[in-house]
Amino acid sequence: MSSKASLKVLFSCILLSLLIYTVWASSRQPVLQWGGLTTGPDRYWTFATLMDAYFGFLTFYIWVFFKEVRLLPKIAWFVAIMLLGNMAMSAYVLVQLLRLRPDQAAPAILSTRNR
Repeated sequence: MSSKASLKVLFSCILLSLLIYTVWASSRQPVLQWGGLTTGPDRYWTFATLMDAYFGFLTFYIWVFFKEVRLLPKIAWFVAIMLLGNMAMSAYVLVQLLRLRPDQAAPAILSTRNR
C-alpha cells in the first residue's frame, strides 16, 4: 500500500472513530453537562477528550515520522510525544526552528526532511 493510501486509511479511521465515540458519548450525556470526573457519566467525555488529544498527538507524529530519516529519532520522538504530549511537540518544533539556517524562512520546517 502506498504512503498516500496508508494516510487516507489512517485518517479515515481517526475521523470515523472520533465521530462514533462522540455520538455515543452524546447519547449518554450532553456535552454541556460535563463536570469532569466527579460523577459516573462524566467519564464518557473524559475519554472522548483523551481520544481527541492522542489522535492529535498521532497526527503531529505523522509529520515527525516524515521529517526524521533515521529510526532512532522516529522512535524517541514517538515515545516523547505519547508521554509528554504538547510539551514534546513544542520541543520538536523549537528544535526544527533552531536547525534552520539564517537565510531560511520558518515555513521551511514543514516540508524539509532532516538529514
